[in-house]
Amino acid sequence: MKIGLTLFCTDRSMDPVELAREAEARGFHSLYIPEHTHIPTSRRTPPPTGDAELPEEYKRTLDPFVALAAAASVTERIRLGTGIALVAQHDTLALAKTIATLDQLSGGRVVLGIGYGWNVEEMESHGIDVKRRRALVREKMLAMQALWSQEVAEFRGEFVRFEPSWQWPKPVQQPRPRVLIGGGAGPKLFAAIAEFGDGWLPIGGAGLKAAIPELRRAFEAAGRDPAELQVAPMGVLPDAGKLDHYRELGVTECVLRLPSAPRDGVLPKLDAFSRWLEGA
Repeated sequence: MKIGLTLFCTDRSMDPVELAREAEARGFHSLYIPEHTHIPTSRRTPPPTGDAELPEEYKRTLDPFVALAAAASVTERIRLGTGIALVAQHDTLALAKTIATLDQLSGGRVVLGIGYGWNVEEMESHGIDVKRRRALVREKMLAMQALWSQEVAEFRGEFVRFEPSWQWPKPVQQPRPRVLIGGGAGPKLFAAIAEFGDGWLPIGGAGLKAAIPELRRAFEAAGRDPAELQVAPMGVLPDAGKLDHYRELGVTECVLRLPSAPRDGVLPKLDAFSRWLEGA
């Protein structure tokens, strides 16, 4: 089981370039950065954290692709992930090029963690029909995967349409960068992972014992090898019993949550987390 990290990178937190360098030096497998384009002040949608108020970092997130590109420039091995990218909120053709460019420049280190979104007013600002966002994300992902893997690609869907086209660079990882999909366990999510993903990004580890076998069955039913399935609980606060439990369940990567804080608040936690790398 690999050990990765996630941090809400903001204009007030530790610089992602310095963080990536320090994380790689300690031997961490990956660094995931979340995405929000903006947070409407109406706050009609309750915080996903269950808090009465939305934590300050949600308002201040850096663009994850720019941040990860900067991190790629000072590292060689650490995987660079979005945790999560809000695919529905992007232009398909532009996002495909951004991800492919990042994968090409990083030497094939991109992990594309995606989700369907939870903030209704944020999605509405992008013109998204919130009730149909799953279908929208599906088409965008299938269209991008065509662009990444085919010399001449075209797509004719309900939401995404483009004529036969060239687009380079192609990602180093073929036929696509690794795609992990976030969300709650269930048939809809597991069908999506089996169709256009490579694994699951659950928040925390509740219910994994029952869910992972179901996901493996969905993977196998789609004609894919369940041995290749990736499961990476996100935002974990570790202890020995929890990590041992994840290993026994077949979790492939555990992503530990760093505080969204300046350097002096992050580095001590990074050093404390380093103890879990032994035997990972």
